[in-house]
Amino acid sequence: MNGSKEANGIECGRDAAKHFGFASGYRNLNHGSFGTYPKEIRSLVHHYQEEAEARPDPWIRYEYPRLLDESRAAVAKYINAPPSTIVLIPNATTGLNTVLHNLVYQPGDVIIYFATIYGACEKTVDYICETTPASSHKIDFTYPISDSALLSLFETAIHQVKSSGKNPKIAIFDTIVSLPGVRMPFEQLTALCKQHSLLSCIDGAHGVGHIPLDLSKLYPDFFFSNAHKWLYTPRACAVFYVPERNQHLIRSTLPTSHGFIPAPVEGRVVENPLPPSGKSDFVTNFQFVGTMDNSPYLCVAAALEWRSRVMWKGQRGEEAIEAYLLPLARESGRLVAAALETEVMENKEGTLGKCNFSNVRLPLSYAEVAGKDRVNAVKIAQWIAKVLVEEYDTFIAIIFYAEAWWVRLSAQVYLTSQDFEWAAGVLKEACLRVGKGEWEK
Repeated sequence: MNGSKEANGIECGRDAAKHFGFASGYRNLNHGSFGTYPKEIRSLVHHYQEEAEARPDPWIRYEYPRLLDESRAAVAKYINAPPSTIVLIPNATTGLNTVLHNLVYQPGDVIIYFATIYGACEKTVDYICETTPASSHKIDFTYPISDSALLSLFETAIHQVKSSGKNPKIAIFDTIVSLPGVRMPFEQLTALCKQHSLLSCIDGAHGVGHIPLDLSKLYPDFFFSNAHKWLYTPRACAVFYVPERNQHLIRSTLPTSHGFIPAPVEGRVVENPLPPSGKSDFVTNFQFVGTMDNSPYLCVAAALEWRSRVMWKGQRGEEAIEAYLLPLARESGRLVAAALETEVMENKEGTLGKCNFSNVRLPLSYAEVAGKDRVNAVKIAQWIAKVLVEEYDTFIAIIFYAEAWWVRLSAQVYLTSQDFEWAAGVLKEACLRVGKGEWEK
């Protein structure tokens, strides 16, 4: 590695922190919820916004589609997928809505999903079941659970649906669950979907930039993932993958826009007022989805280039990021659990923690501080979160789950173990204050 490359490198930890625009004194310990991105990419997104305002029509109609194709190609290469299968959308929730709203349901069709589904996504399932002939089957379980047990529950659900005379049409599952932050065996779940002939719909909200992904190998039916969380693109930007075999199922964007091709009607000529693209109907459809600020979509290549300069212990790029974040996530869990005298959420196989999250139980008794009242338990979680923001200038995701409070810790290249040592002390203080009843005041 020559001197110029070393000089251009970004060392994980305090050096990397200089590249982000955090307010002085603020500790960003919850990267997983909304993500953030380096300051030099902020300059780039502002550049694209200025270009759009300088010559709006030429930019939106001609220049933007060319740059969008470059972004699509860059992320397609990163996740090993054909560019023809990749489009960009605002977020993972839009991805799920796009899939479920496009599918055509018959009486007896069932949507299978897991209890840990993201809240907005479960509400989307509810809406589909209210407005179409589809119904749903929720797989109830509680973490920690082994991968094999989870896979067994999935197969049992499929058999239950079939034995009831219904059709398991599609299954929704995560790469990494949002809350608690644990990794699902999504590879095996995808394989089971193929084996049992139902569509696999992977919510990879925490996937791209978080864990290695090879979509040509995984080959799911639908996959979507936020790039603004772990890949370091500006908000809002997400990847939507649909293999060519399924693109005929995704007829409309949300909202429906100029690229939609209605069913043929005699005497009707359908026109797209935007410049012809020469691309597939699928790609053309998502190229323009109403007027919005698309500049974050154009920052994918820059985010990947920034990642390529990250260094850690002689490694560079993706290898360095993975080598830093996975151990830091495990260390953060150990540090906080030791300080709180509790435990990290994990199964016996150690598979839940194969990601950049750690989940640590808070030292609070459900019976003693909440009177075994779930309403109180949620209020306590909300009180802790607000106190962390207002008095400690940080935010950490707190959830009440399985009759206990858990904190989800996010490892990131700009954090060190010292940040989590500090967090342990703050959480301990907050829990002591809960025990004194401050949350009720």
